[in-house]
Amino acid sequence: MSDTIDPRKTALLTIDLQNDFLHPEGAYGRAGQGSDAIAALPKRIKPVAEALRAKGGTYISAQFTLVPGPGGEPLIAPHLKELRPFLGKGDFAPGAFGHALVETLAPADYTVEKVAYSAFYQTRLEYILRALDIDTLIVGGIVTNGGVASTVRDAHLRNIHTILLSDGCAAFKPEVHEATLVSLGSISPTMTCAQVMEVLS
Repeated sequence: MSDTIDPRKTALLTIDLQNDFLHPEGAYGRAGQGSDAIAALPKRIKPVAEALRAKGGTYISAQFTLVPGPGGEPLIAPHLKELRPFLGKGDFAPGAFGHALVETLAPADYTVEKVAYSAFYQTRLEYILRALDIDTLIVGGIVTNGGVASTVRDAHLRNIHTILLSDGCAAFKPEVHEATLVSLGSISPTMTCAQVMEVLS
């Protein structure tokens, strides 16, 4: 566990905590693809965002994006279309209700549109971090084995320190979540949301 966090050089980064994933009227909610563990995350993470900001830190939201293509059909990777056939026009589209950060956490200080698992892949995230002189990311969101893991690994490649919120991220299966925390343990310390707030206080 990290003993110190310099809030001015630290950002909370949440991955994919959007209406289309979490809201009952979002794309996943309409398709019956929900999870209690995922639904619980925004309220658990909100105090971390508030505590970090109170000390001069930053909150960045990375949000999965399906770019509308010809006729409004989303430009969607074949593997994702096969995995999630219910995704269609308007889902995860920039500016749409479903694309937005969930109300509990909105607004973030910065929003990054992401088109793949990692929040670093072809986005402005690294530019924002360098411009703000941020060298540490506190990471939470969904899913632990997807966007969260890819982002943590990409941060590691860029020599950006990460602290993974063990109870601030989730997967659709708890055993997958737990296994991912173990596998990421070699490159990122983990802390609970409560532990981070304790350090910040």
